[in-house]
Amino acid sequence: MLFDTHVHLNARQFEEDREETIQRAFDAGVHYMVVVGFDRETIPLAVAIAEQYDTIYAAVGWHPVDAIDMTEKDLEWIEELSAHPKVVAIGEMGLDYHWDKSPKDIQKEVFRKQIRLAKKVNMPIIIHNREATEDIIEILQDENAAEVGGIMHCYNDSVDYVEACLNMNFYISLGGPVTFKNAQQPKEVAKQVPLDKLLIETDAPYLAPHPNRGKRNEPAYVKLVAEQIAKLREMDVKELSEITTRNGLSLFGIK
Repeated sequence: MLFDTHVHLNARQFEEDREETIQRAFDAGVHYMVVVGFDRETIPLAVAIAEQYDTIYAAVGWHPVDAIDMTEKDLEWIEELSAHPKVVAIGEMGLDYHWDKSPKDIQKEVFRKQIRLAKKVNMPIIIHNREATEDIIEILQDENAAEVGGIMHCYNDSVDYVEACLNMNFYISLGGPVTFKNAQQPKEVAKQVPLDKLLIETDAPYLAPHPNRGKRNEPAYVKLVAEQIAKLREMDVKELSEITTRNGLSLFGIK
């Protein structure tokens, strides 16, 4: 049994074959999924998909790249949706210093507002981080995000920052990059993260694992992520799958 803790089945890349993609995931042993909504278009679709399937859930939040577009009304909307029985987290949120659509100060403000909202509704948060690790950790500490904890989604930084994340009740989630031949950093992280704080994901349709790198990713491929991590840790893939699924259920409060 596998749990893809971060997938964008609400992306336009799945418009033509969403149901078939979901069925392939189930057939591959992916029992649970969390569909992540991050703007006005993807949030309602994430919730709608979650409503259609017993073991698919949704997260709702605002992506840092689009922080400049978020209004107070959007924040209120996210708060309202947090009460939906299939919504299990707030996010993805965070900082993205790679793209320059939203100024850093606006990204930080929107990030802080969403952390405060998550604390208000008592839900874990999903962190998007691109080239902004130190600022993200500083804001999480400053806002006492440890109260709700969450996920460092598709963790792509060095082992050096893992402990700071763990100390704030965050799980470390790894995706396709851990399978890339020259990606030493995620492989090192995969070997060192405590098993009870490890999650797996695809971030589909992005970041497809080897040997599908460069193609459209899909949730069935989370099995390749599990196999790679199990190999790195010299453990049985079935055991790793069970542990990471249990971790995901615990974090999201899924019974």
